[in-house]
Amino acid sequence: MTFTTLTFPCFLAIIFALYWSVRGRSAQNLVLLFASYAFYAWWDWRFCFLMLGSSLVDFELARQLHKKINPTTRRWFLTTSVVVNLSMLACFKYFNFFLENLMLLASQLGWDPNVNTLSIILPLGISFYTFQTLGYTIDVYRKQIEPAKNLVEYLAFVSFFPQLVAGPIERASTMLPQFMKKRTFDEKASTDGIRQILWGCFKKMVIADRLALAVNPVFNEPSSHSGPHLAMASVFFAFQIYCDFSAYSDIAIGTAKLFNIRLTRNFAYPYFSQSVSEFWRRWHISLSYWFRDYIYIPLGGNRQGRFRYRLNLLATFLLSGLWHGAAWKFIAWGGVNGIAVGLPTGRSTEKRLDGRSIDSNEKSTDTSLPEATNKYQPRKSMHDQATPPGGKAFIPHPRTLFRIYSTFAAVCLAWILFRAESLSDAIFIYQQIAMDLFNWDAYAELAQRLDADRYQRKTAIFLLAFVCWEWIFRRHPHALQVDRFPVTIRWILYTFLIWSALYLMPNTGTGEFVYFEF
Repeated sequence: MTFTTLTFPCFLAIIFALYWSVRGRSAQNLVLLFASYAFYAWWDWRFCFLMLGSSLVDFELARQLHKKINPTTRRWFLTTSVVVNLSMLACFKYFNFFLENLMLLASQLGWDPNVNTLSIILPLGISFYTFQTLGYTIDVYRKQIEPAKNLVEYLAFVSFFPQLVAGPIERASTMLPQFMKKRTFDEKASTDGIRQILWGCFKKMVIADRLALAVNPVFNEPSSHSGPHLAMASVFFAFQIYCDFSAYSDIAIGTAKLFNIRLTRNFAYPYFSQSVSEFWRRWHISLSYWFRDYIYIPLGGNRQGRFRYRLNLLATFLLSGLWHGAAWKFIAWGGVNGIAVGLPTGRSTEKRLDGRSIDSNEKSTDTSLPEATNKYQPRKSMHDQATPPGGKAFIPHPRTLFRIYSTFAAVCLAWILFRAESLSDAIFIYQQIAMDLFNWDAYAELAQRLDADRYQRKTAIFLLAFVCWEWIFRRHPHALQVDRFPVTIRWILYTFLIWSALYLMPNTGTGEFVYFEF
């Protein structure tokens, strides 16, 4: 089941009633554990055993890591956790990719290996829950957290159904303690959670799914479209993937609030960023922090000069691209973003991955993975600070507006690599956009096509209204935090969003969320 089908509200209502009818945290955790595995089994019950096996391995390894044993043995336990989790990803997600490329390399060397690829089904959410459990064992190894003592609490943390399939990727330090205590019903949090669920459903069903119908035909056959049309489809895709993925996060966070559980904020209005580095501090925040803490900082962070700093950034983003998919286009997409984040800004100081200034004379407090005795305290990034994205002014300064637009344009160009069917298609799209940059006939043809297409015009109007609304509410954790509005205005707005979702959602909607593929 997905969040936007009728099955999910029925499922949620049953679990909500069971959860608040039982007493004690143990019973609450059992309800959530049962619900989470039932939710996951709805797609394919066989993969429940894969998730359970991965969870049990890390649970036991973390317990062994916590014991007072010699450092060499502790490193072996950590290595076992890393190997087990990454082997699962390599088998289900990357096996055919590596095999095909090895066969291609062999053929270039004159060999002719006759090896067949395997038909492997990618388990839903495997990239998310493996990173979550791997982060747990690393934190125990670093002695930042105590290992879970109760198996049910730990399994509920790993499999918590609202964020199981597509995040946010939660840290054990913030998530596990919530399962270790009894939760009481919080009316204010639940009300805000329902509002956030409604906003997520609107973004997914009215914006993202409608944009998908305009984007998919263009990227499926790029050779049949002009440069301006390809550029417009790229902009549409930028908003499609944002509304799709942030909608999932909104619904997940809002659903968790119904059970009085807090999930990490995953998006902080990224398209109002004024640089690519700021964009990555506002986009998929939980994943960005994961790669920062477990890849970028262990590689050395910014502690070894500007060249090594940029090299570490590039390596981190290349791995992030590979995490998104087993294809060269994703690796190229990660590399382009890594280069963009590491480019000099022209100021006296530059921003590093955690949002602080980088200076070759600065004494860094970054820690590395092998030093288990060092304590790493997560730093606050720009989305945690008082200044909202795009600045405090309601009408931004022209320089601010220019930086926002130029950052958005750079991000859109990178998204072409992400969305194209292949790396060769992406290169063709770039070439076509460049060739038709001053082709006025192509612009005129696109204008005529849009004039005759009422569906796309209506979608564009809703998209423009959505961007304006997010700009107005960019100071808030989500854009439907309207509890200060008069009751009448609030209910008019809720009714409008509900009817818009029911009336304007496509009849042939995509249904599944984009990040289900990863």
